[in-house]
Amino acid sequence: MQPQPNPLKLIPLFLAAFASSALACDDCKRTLPAPGQRVVEYDLHIAEHQMSPAGKRVRVLAINDSIPGPVLRFREGDFARIRVHNDLKDETTSTHWHGLLLPNKEDGVPHVTTPPIQPGTTHTFGFTLRHSGTYWFHSHTHLQEQSGVYGGIVVEPRGGEPVKADREQVLILSDWTDTDPMEVMRMLMRGSDYFGLMRRNSQSILGAWQRGNLKDYFQREWDRMMPMDVSDVGYHAFLINGQRQTRIEGKPGERVRLRIINASAASYYQLTSSAGPLTIIAADGPPVQPVKVPQFLMGIAETYDLLLTIPKSGQHELRFTTQDGSGHSSAVFGQGTPHSAPVPPKPNLYQMDEMLTLALEEQEDDPRASLNLPRPGSPYRLLKATHDTTLPKNLPRRKITLHLTGDMNRYIWSFDGKTMAQQPYILIKKGEIIELELINDSMMHHPIHLHGHFFRLLMGQGARSPLKHTVDVPPMSKRTVEFEANEAHDWMFHCHILYHMMSGMARVFRYEDDAPAAGPADTAEAAPPADHSIAHAGGLGEHAHDMSYVWGAASIQTNMTEGLLTWMNPKNDLLLAWEVGWQRVDEPQYEIDLLYQRYFNLNFQAFAGYRLTNDPDAQDRALIGINYRLPLMVWLNVSLDTEGDARFSLAKRFQLTPRLGLWGDVFYDTGTKWEWSAGADYTLTRHTSLTASYHSDYGLGAGVLIRF
Repeated sequence: MQPQPNPLKLIPLFLAAFASSALACDDCKRTLPAPGQRVVEYDLHIAEHQMSPAGKRVRVLAINDSIPGPVLRFREGDFARIRVHNDLKDETTSTHWHGLLLPNKEDGVPHVTTPPIQPGTTHTFGFTLRHSGTYWFHSHTHLQEQSGVYGGIVVEPRGGEPVKADREQVLILSDWTDTDPMEVMRMLMRGSDYFGLMRRNSQSILGAWQRGNLKDYFQREWDRMMPMDVSDVGYHAFLINGQRQTRIEGKPGERVRLRIINASAASYYQLTSSAGPLTIIAADGPPVQPVKVPQFLMGIAETYDLLLTIPKSGQHELRFTTQDGSGHSSAVFGQGTPHSAPVPPKPNLYQMDEMLTLALEEQEDDPRASLNLPRPGSPYRLLKATHDTTLPKNLPRRKITLHLTGDMNRYIWSFDGKTMAQQPYILIKKGEIIELELINDSMMHHPIHLHGHFFRLLMGQGARSPLKHTVDVPPMSKRTVEFEANEAHDWMFHCHILYHMMSGMARVFRYEDDAPAAGPADTAEAAPPADHSIAHAGGLGEHAHDMSYVWGAASIQTNMTEGLLTWMNPKNDLLLAWEVGWQRVDEPQYEIDLLYQRYFNLNFQAFAGYRLTNDPDAQDRALIGINYRLPLMVWLNVSLDTEGDARFSLAKRFQLTPRLGLWGDVFYDTGTKWEWSAGADYTLTRHTSLTASYHSDYGLGAGVLIRF
């Protein structure tokens, strides 16, 4: 006879099953519509295709066979049921509903809030549309957004739009590169100058002389500053709804609501119109009091609703010019004689005057001061909410200051000098008001986005401070925002320049209701992961570690070859460097260095490793040393080896034109004595340059420089 189970021992199992069922039921309540609630359903298929966004047929990631994906339309109060189908063969994907307030698990950031969508599977999102406005959605996986995974969202208010229009149209702005985004990231990390050539704004001695800024050029080099820029990537096309130009439909006299979404990965735009001032009626979703502006700068990930009246005669242009002046896209409206929109001047990258002027003008009493500049700023000081947005006065308040920091030499972007992998969390408590001061210590604009919350933009409007979810922080400036911590779990907070976020400029706001507030009142402290958050979200995924890449360069000339192969992450390098010469010597001579190098900052690195050589006056040895950048961007290298020999070298490059550079180096080794070389190279393509050089040991040679 089989022994009978003891009923008392089964009680814990029944209790566990009941608890699990209750949790599942609670989860169902959050993902199922209420009785009578209107349900709006969409199916989004993310798949690989071959398309030609910029004219060349390349691999893209499209949604429902289109770039951009469809515009999802809802009414406030609807229940959205969106099935995202991952039709990719070997990539996970995700979908983030940018700007929408929704349950944490529906936010769509893989690992942080929502599981990644595995290849060949479907994830169903379900949430109620709690507020109206213009929003958008995009992948939050790796660099998929750059490849085409984005689309628009329109949520109509319950009582109709407060500002009436005869029709509306969605304009989704984007930037397109035919280069694989992972290769773009690798080029940025290795410090490639090729994107500057694409944008036609590379700095050079000749360019500085032509603009009358030769003194500024060499003063910058004396101050050991990297060349200034306002953008990172060189793009092949700038698009509106997937085209370089589109038409705004409407009859003469009709009013059109334009819902403009900047879904670009790395491009700001200056908006100008040939039909006169632009009327802003909403920003980042919520309505604002209508205000006319002559022109303005639109940050990445922002949305603006504009009210446009179709003119009675003439075809006019609404122009979106990239901040760096490298390209534009256009929307035309009306019929008849064409009228072109004003073209903003290109930035003068040899001077900091424009950035300083913008920072100063934003502090003037006149709220329109920065918009009247030839290269305007954001319209924030004119934006007023249509209702009182004051947060509850009885809640505790805490100030957190974050510095926006970066290193263009290594392409490291961070908050307070630390990447997300190094310091992932900012602890906050539910029920407190967070005043967030963002101070930009870098020379680039940064569009900072907070998931799951609206913040009040504190720019002098008091009780009518506008609500936004993304804010542009200009160079050498600061922005102050505040929000009520009224959610739970983990929420991403990051720069929405895609490549900045992926290189480290991100954090997670983590609700820790059972722990004291994080750190001192004016700092953001890191925190170890909490067990309940790990169970809820699953960690940081791709943000848990810094990105690393392999790159190299080699010259092959008639007299010698030399090159460098590098593995790098933000702070560490593994280097293989070589020099092999065969001209003017009895047999080929080589020197090969295997090194580990630690990057401390733009001007200082330390290294250690081993040197292999067949030089008659030397032998294999271990070595240690430093690299130090002197004024005028001259590199000093000092090393000491285990044979007791020391080496001192100086190296300098002169960029004569955007493509033509001269270089020279000289070193003294206590064992092998003096050696020097000088040469020139001319860039042909992203991977190749012509080069010629003279080496004190191997004579004159010419050949090709290959970058890989």
